[in-house]
Amino acid sequence: MPKQPYYRLVAIDHRAARDAKEIEILGHYDPREKSNALVLQPERIKYWLSQGARPSDTVQSLLIRNKFYKS
Repeated sequence: MPKQPYYRLVAIDHRAARDAKEIEILGHYDPREKSNALVLQPERIKYWLSQGARPSDTVQSLLIRNKFYKS
C-alpha cells in the first residue's frame, strides 16, 4: 500500500550523498506492527559499531530500547 511507513536500518558512509547506495542492510522497522516490528541482524550491528559506526539518534534509541546499544 502506498504511503505506509516502513524503514530500513542500513550502514552507509557518512561522506556519501543522502540517497547513495547503502553498504549493508542491517534490519528493518515497521511501526504499524505491534509484534516483531523491529527485525535486526545483531551480529552485523555489533560488527559495524566495533568498526566505529555511529548510529543516528533515531536508530540509537531503537537499539537502546532493544538492548543492542549502550549510550
